[in-house]
Amino acid sequence: MKQMSKATALALMMSLAGGALSTAAFAAPDPAKIEERKNAKTKVMGERVGKKVIKAFDLYNEDKVDEAIALLLEIDASDEFDRATVNRYLGNLYAQKEEYQTAIKYIRQAIAPDVLNFKDQGDLIKLLGDLLIGTEQYEGAKKSYYDWMDFTGEQDAKVYGRIAQANYELKKYRDVIEPADQAIALNKEEPNKSFYMLKIGSYFELKQFKNAVKVAEELVKLFPEDPKMWTQLGSFYMQTEDYKKGQTVMEVAYQNGYFEKENHYKILSSYYSLNEIPYKAAKVMEKSVKEEKVKRTKQNVTAIASYYHQAKHINDAAKYYEEAAKFDDDAELFRKAGSLLLQDQQYSAAVVRLNKALELGSDKKGTIYSDLAEAYLYQEKYKQAYTAIVKAQEDPRTRKFARSWASFIKEKAQRKGISL
Repeated sequence: MKQMSKATALALMMSLAGGALSTAAFAAPDPAKIEERKNAKTKVMGERVGKKVIKAFDLYNEDKVDEAIALLLEIDASDEFDRATVNRYLGNLYAQKEEYQTAIKYIRQAIAPDVLNFKDQGDLIKLLGDLLIGTEQYEGAKKSYYDWMDFTGEQDAKVYGRIAQANYELKKYRDVIEPADQAIALNKEEPNKSFYMLKIGSYFELKQFKNAVKVAEELVKLFPEDPKMWTQLGSFYMQTEDYKKGQTVMEVAYQNGYFEKENHYKILSSYYSLNEIPYKAAKVMEKSVKEEKVKRTKQNVTAIASYYHQAKHINDAAKYYEEAAKFDDDAELFRKAGSLLLQDQQYSAAVVRLNKALELGSDKKGTIYSDLAEAYLYQEKYKQAYTAIVKAQEDPRTRKFARSWASFIKEKAQRKGISL
């Protein structure tokens, strides 16, 4: 069971608020009956019971909660109103002691005869809902909240928010939206982020990502100063594949210093890549790694390499592929580094990385030997080039190409007077 703090329990006792009337739909109250209740003569406890209750509250004010409860438990009230009042106070005191199940029991007993004064009865029904939701009894909590609206004719944004929360916890995601909307409508002057977040969470669970984005867009308009609203919206656009908007929003967040998590930098880089601006993707990732905003891991370094590769910044890409390869002697990344250095005409450097890939047991031997042959050839190392291209013929994937190149290398060597 979830435990509520003492402050929460006390708040439940002291802040049992009503709300503004609204035309929104809820459990159908009877206006005439409500007026009759409101105008009914105020009831008071009998003298005998009243004296004991006052004494119990004196003990409570002296922080003697257990003694106050013991005194209330001794009261044998014959009058229904007196008994309900005593049970009401017992429920409140047990709630403060965080003995919530016992509190719920007494509050139910206080509510059942429906004899308390209008405000006290309404407050207690609402308190019962708060205690039930706090102890994860969500269906019971919802019923109590609707009973409260039916009894008082009132509505309250927080109550609708708690109904929405109960439905979310029950995984009744479709049933979250309407009470969340009611909560939002009743709270227009002071918007509450949590009501919107319940909608977003439900839309995500329902895989209605476009609806989730719409709500997130509302949040940015309502709370433009909140960094989380921007980064949240920016990441949501990834789900709807709206990469242009996603990039724009994340750029605003980045430029305003709103990034708080490593993932934010990665998302912005991804947007740049997806929008075919890979050089910016590389620069954002590179800078964030250098500034230790993003961890220098193999995965992240490989991402920098990949973005530079995509941007055709060959030398930078090769450098980062090699750095990533060194994390755990990754043969494939050494091969990529070597292949790119070959493209960049850094033939000696390419040979070193390609041989390292072979040493580490790469399964792309044919490709590596073909690249080695080319690197040696441009250095006019014909014997090494020929040896490499012959090895490339052993791989079915490169055999045809290697055979044609073998003839070419042999011919070049002969022209130079070199015997292979």
